[in-house]
Amino acid sequence: MHFKLLIALVQDNKTDAVVDAAREAGATGATVLNQARGEGMKAAKTFFGLTLETQRDMVLLLVEEHLSRNILETIAAVGEFDAKPGTGIAFQLDVEDAVGVAQQVQKLSPVVEEQI
Repeated sequence: MHFKLLIALVQDNKTDAVVDAAREAGATGATVLNQARGEGMKAAKTFFGLTLETQRDMVLLLVEEHLSRNILETIAAVGEFDAKPGTGIAFQLDVEDAVGVAQQVQKLSPVVEEQI
């Protein structure tokens, strides 16, 4: 079984919705790193050195490759990445190898067999 790593940088008020949507689309879990900062095309506004931009969370999802595109599109829709500028981004990376995923493989095998 092959995996992809989905990384989503999400406004902190949308993190729970994105994780829930990813689970409904087939993700078996997520890791959330809180209080990430980022800067897009325009510099962040500051007031006396304090950033006025909202905080971001980084959501990491290790997902089976056949489910990855659907999960990516689902979290993009829920996070409104394309609808509103500056709300977040998501992308996927190939995973060469992973350990500690035996239970996920067991759960995903029947689901993925239908798609192979």
